[in-house]
Amino acid sequence: MVDTVNSLATRVHELLVAILTHGADVMVPGQDTASSPRGFLGSRQRLDVASALRDVVTRAAALGPEGTWLAAAGHSSLSALAIARGDANQALFHLDAAVTSGYNDCVALHSTPLRRLHHDPRFQAFYQRMRITAADLDELFWLHQEIQLTVQESQRSTIDNIGRLDTGVSLLPLAPMPTREPNTRGLLVTRIELAAVQSTFRQVALKMEFQRSSGNTSLSLIDDTWDYTSATRDAWHADALESQRVRAAQARAFVGRPGADATLTHCPPLGTIAYPA
Repeated sequence: MVDTVNSLATRVHELLVAILTHGADVMVPGQDTASSPRGFLGSRQRLDVASALRDVVTRAAALGPEGTWLAAAGHSSLSALAIARGDANQALFHLDAAVTSGYNDCVALHSTPLRRLHHDPRFQAFYQRMRITAADLDELFWLHQEIQLTVQESQRSTIDNIGRLDTGVSLLPLAPMPTREPNTRGLLVTRIELAAVQSTFRQVALKMEFQRSSGNTSLSLIDDTWDYTSATRDAWHADALESQRVRAAQARAFVGRPGADATLTHCPPLGTIAYPA
């Protein structure tokens, strides 16, 4: 299979979803190519996720300038794995490489796990190399805020669905992804991260909903005392609540500030950004 920007972007998304779903030690299928090794009976060999991300970096480099931001995505994800494992040196190494490839998410670099590295001269050096526009910075804040809201909405939805007696299935409403042309390609890294969070929590919510629905279906088939009136009421309430949440998610769509500056400039000084809560 010939690599393209779209195929590698899809690969990064898949890897991030795997990490969010199964943790940093997850094993993932290798990416298919004509020369890729196959295991027993020709099945795809499985890789640890760090090796899969390094493979993305290598493949992205082969795409030239169009793939540089994907190399940044691979390195930034590798830095996150290193932080999760307590390896600050590897985290700094991959963040430096990500910035070299165009990574400029200065908002992410103010999240709690990364604030611990602010005192390190290596962190300060690559932070000073990053450039951003006011318009892209506005979207970065929105993307990270939406990451937090997606998690919160998933938790709220789970609580609301406890005890439902109907057999319907409610989806987790998601805010639409921004479609504006970014001023810097580094912004695409954070868009993929939000997309991965949205996919992960929608899958989790859907799995729980199917389990609840199938359980209610089984009970309704075997229990003559099943409360159909309450089930009908729960279905109506769930539909109304889902419609309300869909409207709320759509209303959260990113809208750029009129006249937001598109001139490249230094990121805000290190330590001055409050990560969205």
